[in-house]
Amino acid sequence: MSNLDIQKIREDFPILKRQVNAKPLVYLDNGATTQKPQVVIDAILEYYTDMNSNVHRGVHYLSQISTDAFEVTRRKVQEFINAKHDYEVIITKGTTDSINLVATCYGREFVQAGDEIIVSAMEHHSNIVPWQMICEDRGATLKVIPMNEAGELDMDAYESLLNGKTKLVSVNYVSNALGTINPVREIIQKAHAIGVPVLIDAAQAVQHIKIDVQELDVDFLAFSGHKMYGPTGVGVLYGKEEWLNKMPPYQGGGDMIKDVTFEKTTYNELPFKFEAGTPNIEAGIALNAAIDYINDLGIDNIKAYEDELLAYATEQLSTVEGIRFIGTAKEKSSVISFVVDGTHPYDIGVLLDKLGIAVRTGHHCAQPVMDQFQIPGTVRASLAVYNTKEEIDALVAGVKRATAMLV
Repeated sequence: MSNLDIQKIREDFPILKRQVNAKPLVYLDNGATTQKPQVVIDAILEYYTDMNSNVHRGVHYLSQISTDAFEVTRRKVQEFINAKHDYEVIITKGTTDSINLVATCYGREFVQAGDEIIVSAMEHHSNIVPWQMICEDRGATLKVIPMNEAGELDMDAYESLLNGKTKLVSVNYVSNALGTINPVREIIQKAHAIGVPVLIDAAQAVQHIKIDVQELDVDFLAFSGHKMYGPTGVGVLYGKEEWLNKMPPYQGGGDMIKDVTFEKTTYNELPFKFEAGTPNIEAGIALNAAIDYINDLGIDNIKAYEDELLAYATEQLSTVEGIRFIGTAKEKSSVISFVVDGTHPYDIGVLLDKLGIAVRTGHHCAQPVMDQFQIPGTVRASLAVYNTKEEIDALVAGVKRATAMLV
């Protein structure tokens, strides 16, 4: 049982007080983006009201306090994921940007014709397409870890894919389409046994599960602020110092240089080598408030409550006639995907919206997953710490009402 006061937590999120279609908002699309607590909203307002200025460049007061606040977030992220050094934390636009950074920079330096990169069958498009692009560019091959009908990776098949041609493994920690929690420690250990680095897409994990990058021994880790109660347009790439130093810069521009002449440019030290141009300053600063909010609640408390809610939602939705859950792994986190016989997910989603219930429908940027299950998409309810059993009851009643109209 959770020790959290959920009703008190809900008071922290202004948007949860509003109505949609004259109904109380039931927001169950947290896998796409979470809502923001007042402290995060206040942090954005404070930046523009009290300190708006560019960072890392000015000697004047506003620039100094903006820079200090921005760098506080970097150190807060370091503590949150237990990175060894704060300069191993690269501030990016989000998970997609972080993965593209590694695919481009690592790929340019280390991937050659005939090499192989491994991803899994349950990846978000953001962890497929960048690797396809670098493979096409370098003449390498993309290999895929298969999964079973429960949505669990075939670890024997994974081990058989690893070989002397493997240059990198990139997999998600938690599937956004299935909710599967992947055995990332085993994935990392097996890759490291033959000297292969691993990137973990933690976009759907970092807000639900305690992550310690040193304990995992992961080489790269990517996540987004907006999925962890923070702003959009900011995210993190963690990379081990040794890899980041070996990789060329991602983009050219301000901040990532030491000296520039028309003949030669020398690049800045970490982390600035990978942070060209003006960042999303207010979002970077507000990410600090989001991490503080999670820390104040306790990530273990959040996980315990969300696991309880997931079990309740699964049990209650099982009473819907004709329902089929897509993703039934033993280890899951905060996502329920389903289809109902005789209906299209989109139609259910539209009817639920009329009742004020926000869910996601479609392929969830994971078309290969849908292809494996031979479906066009699913209805996905994704949970956050502010959701309640009463909202789950509303979802179940809404699905039953919708299917009664559609079948």
